[in-house]
Amino acid sequence: MFSIAGLLILSGCRQDMHNQPKYVPYRSSEFFQDGLSERQQLVNTVARGELHEDAYLYTGKVGTKEGGRFPFLITQAVMERGRERYDIYCSPCHSRVGDGNGMIVKRGYRQAANFHDQKYATQAVGHYYDVISHGSGAMPDYAAQIEPADRWAIAAYIRALQYARSGTMSDVPADQRGQLKDQSEITTKEGVPLQRAIASGGKGSPEGVPTEVSPTSPHSPSRHEPQEGTQKK
Repeated sequence: MFSIAGLLILSGCRQDMHNQPKYVPYRSSEFFQDGLSERQQLVNTVARGELHEDAYLYTGKVGTKEGGRFPFLITQAVMERGRERYDIYCSPCHSRVGDGNGMIVKRGYRQAANFHDQKYATQAVGHYYDVISHGSGAMPDYAAQIEPADRWAIAAYIRALQYARSGTMSDVPADQRGQLKDQSEITTKEGVPLQRAIASGGKGSPEGVPTEVSPTSPHSPSRHEPQEGTQKK
């Protein structure tokens, strides 16, 4: 009786789901003329979102030469975006002001490029786009982290840092020169005395800035930091 029941059960077990009529990767095929089971892409096939008609936008080069222009208008919004992305991805090595002395460098990492050196100040903007895309020396590429438009925004912000250090009044559009202020005319930044804001790296809030510090004086320990001769618990 049990034998008959076992035969009935086994006869109901089919292998159709296990032995499907399909091709596994790289298996040959007699159906297609080229003998390959995997079909090749049609000529000139472009993946969705990968058309990249504007070659300069996606390479920063004209032929093999790094370009000296931006592929779109640099607005205030672009500059703000560039600063945000720069502070996130670039400042740890290059510092907030672009002098190559970021926190990672201060802690032992290889010296980063100083954007204010003549070698880098004269580089075309396409150079910065290319380096972000492909890396250079000890710097890895950031192609996966930073999209093309943001790479250009960062390049624009780097150029702004360079102008801020070495620019002249002639670099400022005539209709905007009246908006500029001398450092002596600026007393506070978001409620913080200017010199304290500069010394703090631009934190811009009373809570984040030491009460007594200047750009040239050594850092004074706060009440949250251990004094010399005391043990931090």
